[in-house]
Amino acid sequence: MPWLHAEVACRLAERLAIVKLQPARVLQWSGLLGGGAEQLRLAYPRAEHVDVEPEQALWQRAQDLCKVSWWQAALGRAPMRQVLAPGDLNRCGEFGLVWANMALHAMPEPPATLAAWHAALQVDGFLMFSCLGPDSFVELNPLFSRKGWGRPGPQWWDMHDMGDLLVAAGFADPVMDQERIQLTWAQPADLLRDLRLLGGNVAPDRFAGCRGKTWHQALLVELESLRKPDGRLHLSLEIVYGHAFKALPKIRVSPETSLSLEQMRAMVRRSGA
Repeated sequence: MPWLHAEVACRLAERLAIVKLQPARVLQWSGLLGGGAEQLRLAYPRAEHVDVEPEQALWQRAQDLCKVSWWQAALGRAPMRQVLAPGDLNRCGEFGLVWANMALHAMPEPPATLAAWHAALQVDGFLMFSCLGPDSFVELNPLFSRKGWGRPGPQWWDMHDMGDLLVAAGFADPVMDQERIQLTWAQPADLLRDLRLLGGNVAPDRFAGCRGKTWHQALLVELESLRKPDGRLHLSLEIVYGHAFKALPKIRVSPETSLSLEQMRAMVRRSGA
């Protein structure tokens, strides 16, 4: 798990206290890299925990980690959690919580991902997520532009635009906030090593080929421009946090309206009856 994801998972878990609901089923999106499984089990020890890994390679790794040995199987021990691929998520509308830590900024189509999260939630279930904001690694933009190297990363969604996307996906009462973190390193090579642990450049207009050793050495030289009076290299991060609820779908008023049993139960729960 990337070191930054583990830290943000702890900070996101602190926000669980805001919501008093106790979900019976918890869906963790991209949990292998996102982290937070331990915090979720502590917060909801009686819940059923399910992971979804959107990438095939990560799904296979997660499956291997959750395998039960022969002697554990003989003792009747089950895996700590179930790991699904997105195509296997056939229990839509059954989860009380969708948790997605540091995943949305790596998704190629954020609106489609939000729609999948909304579909997985039961009515009155809630979403908790975090992602990188557009002010992350802003110090690299002029550096890459000056050298004609293209974009160092994608143009991530603004916090306010993310709130609009949540509403468009059908979520209600979205709450967004953000914090800024300053990271420092002693040497350019250390900075690059840590950035690689966070993932690659998923910008659609990134340089398509492979960079050579000459470029790598030039990058190390240019990164020295990030060094501040304290003698360390500085990069900024913007972490965006959000939570929202899945509201009861609005029903069009007509002379004759049909409601499902689940819709009626949700309306009773919401009214406090």
